[in-house]
Amino acid sequence: MASYLCFNLTSLYSLYPIPTQRSFTPIRCGPRDNRGPLVKGRILSTEAIQAIQSLKRAYRNSSPTTTNTQLPSLSRLIKSDLLATLLELLRQDQCILALHVLSTVRSEYPPLHLTLYADVVTALARNQLGGEIDGLIGEMEAIECDDEKALVRLIKGVVGAGRRESTVRICGLMKENGVGSRKRVGQYVVKVLSKGLRRFGEVGLALEVESEFGGSSRVSLDKLRI
Repeated sequence: MASYLCFNLTSLYSLYPIPTQRSFTPIRCGPRDNRGPLVKGRILSTEAIQAIQSLKRAYRNSSPTTTNTQLPSLSRLIKSDLLATLLELLRQDQCILALHVLSTVRSEYPPLHLTLYADVVTALARNQLGGEIDGLIGEMEAIECDDEKALVRLIKGVVGAGRRESTVRICGLMKENGVGSRKRVGQYVVKVLSKGLRRFGEVGLALEVESEFGGSSRVSLDKLRI
């Protein structure tokens, strides 16, 4: 009988083993450097990733006198990879490298959409690179005013960075595009531009923008906030 009970207990233990306590060491995963994580849904091709790595490596190993023309050429990339590389560098606040990519896009696939200029200026303003903003606006040959949302973002970025001459130049480029003579822009565009000009003491130019760019109605600036 004793041997029978011992056999049954052994069988039960084999069928229902007693769980043992296990210790776990928590592992935290995070980025290896100060680069932000990839945004969900953002997919970069192998070519774009390699281009970013190549640019960052070359810039890291360069001397202070290195210019953009001495960075790796990106002309081999197709347009979609160039744009993906540009946006990712802007997201990482690698503005100098982003400007290098932008120059390639401008030479290989002109003309550039105003949204790209607005994206770059916003990043430059965020990183307090006012001189680079002036250089970028100075290189613009025209401003298409069809995308008023991008135009407002561009003006806000330039004004927010305190760039008086660039703001005046944007106004001049809009005139050259026929704004004020052949076409009009939305009231909000007029408000933002006029407020920015007044901020820099360009009251006469602001009055001209108010009377010509958006029609005959005067723009009320009391409720305007940039």
